[in-house]
Amino acid sequence: MSAGESPESSASTMESKVVSVSQSSKHTFSKDRVESVLLVEGLGVEGDVHSGTTVQHVFRKRFHPTEPNLRQVHLIQAELFEELEQDGFEVGPGDLGENITTRGIDLLNLPEGALLRIGPDAVVQVTGLRNPCRQIDRFQTGLLKAVLPLDSNGKVVRKTGVMGIVLTGGLVNIDDEIRVELPAEPHRHLKCV
Repeated sequence: MSAGESPESSASTMESKVVSVSQSSKHTFSKDRVESVLLVEGLGVEGDVHSGTTVQHVFRKRFHPTEPNLRQVHLIQAELFEELEQDGFEVGPGDLGENITTRGIDLLNLPEGALLRIGPDAVVQVTGLRNPCRQIDRFQTGLLKAVLPLDSNGKVVRKTGVMGIVLTGGLVNIDDEIRVELPAEPHRHLKCV
């Protein structure tokens, strides 16, 4: 995306779509790739361990079990895998625990509250950035540093995708189109959730 270009206009220059979908019923680092996932309004991915109205993340649940679940769906851009491959890593869809792998959307630069209309029915509202933990280095040594680089101002850039909540349920399939709807301005930059 070039300077001054919005995430929405960047997405419109290339077909924005679902590359892969994944889920896991257990707290595992990676998720299994499947043909489709069912997003359930207010809960997340049917059958996925992170589905629920309250926080399901193991660490967060221990200390704040009644907090609302802002991490019902994890989305990551396939372009990251290509970038990591250039640095010698082998990472593919589902490996980093995401539910939906996308192509053609600059997820990291979407504002808080952006809507992702996926396929004919599903709507996911972006709530924030995923903050990767040390487990990522158990998957591949050195990967944590690769997905948390510093920008030219010395600020950490979190590259492991975004989290969202399901506003409208629906079946999500590989190759489904994704349409971005930006919230009213002023836009709020994504923070970790």
